[in-house]
Amino acid sequence: MFILMPVIFILGILAIAMEDKFKINKAAIALFMAISLWMILMFDAYYIFIERSSPIFHEFLSENPDIASMPAHEQFINFISNRAIVYHLGNVSETLFFVMCSMLIVDIVDKHGGFRSVTGYIRTSDKRKLLWYISIATFFFSALLDNLAAAIVIMAVLRKLVPDRTDRLKYACMVIISANAGGSWSPIGDVTTILLWVGKNVTAMHQISHVFIPALINMLVPLTIANFWLFKKGSTLRVMSEEEQADEYIPEIPTHSRRVIFVIGVLSLALVPVFQMLTNLPPFLGVLLGLVILWIYTDVMYSRLHMHESQKLRISQLLPNIDLSTIFFFLGILMAVGALETAGQLGIMSAFLDKHVHEPYLISFVIGALSSCVDNVALVAATMGMYPLTAHAADLSPYAQFFVSDGGFWTFLAYCAVTGGSILIIGSATGVTVMGLEKIEFMYYTKRFSILALIGYCCGAGTYMLLFA
Repeated sequence: MFILMPVIFILGILAIAMEDKFKINKAAIALFMAISLWMILMFDAYYIFIERSSPIFHEFLSENPDIASMPAHEQFINFISNRAIVYHLGNVSETLFFVMCSMLIVDIVDKHGGFRSVTGYIRTSDKRKLLWYISIATFFFSALLDNLAAAIVIMAVLRKLVPDRTDRLKYACMVIISANAGGSWSPIGDVTTILLWVGKNVTAMHQISHVFIPALINMLVPLTIANFWLFKKGSTLRVMSEEEQADEYIPEIPTHSRRVIFVIGVLSLALVPVFQMLTNLPPFLGVLLGLVILWIYTDVMYSRLHMHESQKLRISQLLPNIDLSTIFFFLGILMAVGALETAGQLGIMSAFLDKHVHEPYLISFVIGALSSCVDNVALVAATMGMYPLTAHAADLSPYAQFFVSDGGFWTFLAYCAVTGGSILIIGSATGVTVMGLEKIEFMYYTKRFSILALIGYCCGAGTYMLLFA
């Protein structure tokens, strides 16, 4: 049954990829996959934890001697239910709350007309020019905010600029590639880069100076190809019709209040890294704080406005707009990965790479490719445990020098782990979120953009090797 776990995971990923053929929602598939893996973990616990001598399980028993004295089946129940599931559900919940709060904040700003002022600065109806504007803006916003928050904001702007859904899907897919590329060169651009930065595997200036150019190439190559492939020369955007504009209800509130809502919403996302650095608390609490401030402000604002209650867009009325299908899908995927990590599958993969691949750069490259279908946070966390930082010493071997702080392995991993997630739309939180926002089918992205993302990934990796290897 141990071998059956990765088989179920792969079959689940394939079923998600063929959602349009099976006519089964991807959220249901992901949840069924996660539940199945945890059930196998429980039923085959003796072999997985005892016969395979799981280090995680034995560490748990050493920390809890009262549980170690219990019968074996009670040990397994305590470990899986009270430690493993609770641990992974806690990590997953942080991500899910971050996504939900970010989506809700953007929806609040959007419903109150906050993004209309932003779209006024983009004065082009040319589809190709807009593709460049949007991609470059996403690239830099991802470094300043983080790739997930930047993608959510950009998608809100795109909905105002591109009313035609067929065209908007093309822009949305390029936003995923650009957001992940931009997030890779900033220490706060992605969860994995934050992990490496906080863990002192890379320093901020070293990462920026070494990864910026490869990340830029990672975006520019697919963007250049898409420029000629996606849109015909001279093609223009369809203007939003009067009926579509009329469907967008925006309450009559003072311009000052509208601007305050916009500023609070953007700062709630932009200052998350600052909140984390100052408080050492998880990022989702920073976004939640911004949502609370926005909630209080809008409630006070509406209490002072003489409007009929049905015309007021209170946050409590916008809560049902959250896409729970996407949230459940995300929950299923991440909990499935958590089951594989608990069973030791990810550790086995890392050990295999360590034993058979002796080139550190190649290991980073393979980990990046794997992050297209396996959560890159789990991969990077497992890798950091697999290769602890080597102490600075004058007599380090050439191989060991790759694993010191700011070593080539960690710097290249910062690039690979983030940008590799663009190869498949489910390979990053950004991809999953945009997928939910625009209802993008897995195969739509795979057929049209996976090859572009792979080309960009390889070109960026080659650039890094030429400059710094």
